[in-house]
Amino acid sequence: MKKATPLIIWLAFMAVAATLWLTLDNVFYLFNFLYIGTAVSVGVFLFGRGNKYARVAVQLAVGLYMLVYLGIIRRENMQIEGFWFYLFSGLFQSAVIHYLVAKIAGPLIFGRGWCGYACWTAMALDFLPWKTPKNPRIKRLGATRYALFILSLAFTIIVIAVYRERTEQVMWGAFIAGNALYYIAGIAFAFTLKDNRAFCKYVCPIAVFLRPASYFSLIRVQADESKCIDCGACERACPMNVKVRDPKRSRANGTECILCFACAKSCPKKAI
Repeated sequence: MKKATPLIIWLAFMAVAATLWLTLDNVFYLFNFLYIGTAVSVGVFLFGRGNKYARVAVQLAVGLYMLVYLGIIRRENMQIEGFWFYLFSGLFQSAVIHYLVAKIAGPLIFGRGWCGYACWTAMALDFLPWKTPKNPRIKRLGATRYALFILSLAFTIIVIAVYRERTEQVMWGAFIAGNALYYIAGIAFAFTLKDNRAFCKYVCPIAVFLRPASYFSLIRVQADESKCIDCGACERACPMNVKVRDPKRSRANGTECILCFACAKSCPKKAI
């Protein structure tokens, strides 16, 4: 299964690419999902070969593509506000399709792999110095993401109702401002909590979509109990505070893993 994972991922993306291309008669979707699927699959393959920069390379390749090409050049709001906007407008465009594939249905296969391999916010935050969290997860802060989720929905409804003639321009401005705020908030949380992934744990509203399906994901990180010596290195290395040694599909294990494999790299017995 481990050796076949890159091929499975690539075939899944190709199936989506071909389906959307033929259904919508738009070759853009063939290119879009072929590019992303190939980048992710090659990265997973290289990681399996021991390349320590593989995941970072994928994150940059996919994250910059989404942010710069789709967002800035094509002027599509790829933030959650863009998803609401295109959905309510009845436009089955890039943002809606992206969310359906990567953040609503996709996690049934690859969990929160989006967070580890494609997120353009985390792409920048991962270069900060606190790759390993210094403290346990602060559960009460998780309510922040739900508040932002509701605010994003309310904001979009107001834009559609008030700025009927200028919705596209307003949503473009919201994309630029939203990204700036996310980066500022992400860096502030990282510095305050000494944790690069604090934004992902407590602030990111997209996790509201990602977490339910991730609980049932097919591709998972697991510990081989016959090899494990309970040294705890895997859990200390995990940027998302996942209880890697716990074999149960608990909420902490089932909805937080970003498939970064920091746990596997840290294990002295290769038990992950």
